[in-house]
Amino acid sequence: MTKMQDASNVRLFALNSNPELAQAVSKHLGVELSESTVSHFADGEIAITINESVRGCEVYVIQSVSEPVNDNLMELLIMVDALRRASAKKVNVVMPYYGYARQDRKARSREPITAKLVANLLEIDQIDRLIAVDLHAPQVQGFFDIPVDHLQAAPTMAKYFLDQQFTDDVVVVSPDHAGMTLARHFAELLGDETGVAVVDKRTEATRENPDLQMPEMIIGDVADKVAIIVDDIVDTGNRLASSAQLVKKMGAKVVYAVATHPVLSEHAVNKIEASPIEKLVVTDTIVIPAEKQSAKLVQLSMAPVIAEAIALIHNHKSIHKLFQL
Repeated sequence: MTKMQDASNVRLFALNSNPELAQAVSKHLGVELSESTVSHFADGEIAITINESVRGCEVYVIQSVSEPVNDNLMELLIMVDALRRASAKKVNVVMPYYGYARQDRKARSREPITAKLVANLLEIDQIDRLIAVDLHAPQVQGFFDIPVDHLQAAPTMAKYFLDQQFTDDVVVVSPDHAGMTLARHFAELLGDETGVAVVDKRTEATRENPDLQMPEMIIGDVADKVAIIVDDIVDTGNRLASSAQLVKKMGAKVVYAVATHPVLSEHAVNKIEASPIEKLVVTDTIVIPAEKQSAKLVQLSMAPVIAEAIALIHNHKSIHKLFQL
């Protein structure tokens, strides 16, 4: 762990979305969490009070824009405004999960680009830097005119599988063509001999066409291999579950899955439990409540990576080493 140089003017704040992750980051950095109070008026308005001086300080605010998405986003925006009005020198937002990132383009007429709207709101709020983990689309970085440090969970999750010392052939599977870049990167981390495959989803059922059949084709060889399905988000669980069923049908010996952000909406956990997935490896960018816990879930912490990134940024050092094993 890189030691922060002259951390006397550094302040670390946690809001309500992920206090456990913030506490872990604080422990790794050796910087205590500063105190703030989040309260609500009777009509639901959010009020924030910073309970110590931040004048002239370099501040890091840790907040995932996860469920409840809108409350957590407003908490963050109000906190940044409070810090600015309290004369903080720099306000750096650490957003382990960037909510609304899936709305990154106009897929059809008269749609918003909400990921850009969130970027606009953060810049209007005058943040100095954004630190995010596995944006749904890396090009979201281009929505900002301030520095964006885009951290990756792949090295952390790849290390988990390398530590399992698999002796069988391994193939990394992308659940769709859009995820092939992530799948290739994950395969490279696992080793040069790791294969790559992709689920051909041209026939998959959608909300607009619910009568279509589930995908029936895989491009690549999964027979008699350990298959690892790689995605950035697991939301409803439909994509991972259907991909796992197809991979197993095509002869994979065992099926694992990884997804950085465990949104786990609706009955996602039930779908994962009913699928052939042996283990679903996720990170702690989003808190998993007790009712969504499962014996199939393995949650890895991103706290060491986030803490190291904060220390390197504070010391004006490159964060390139965080993208390697």
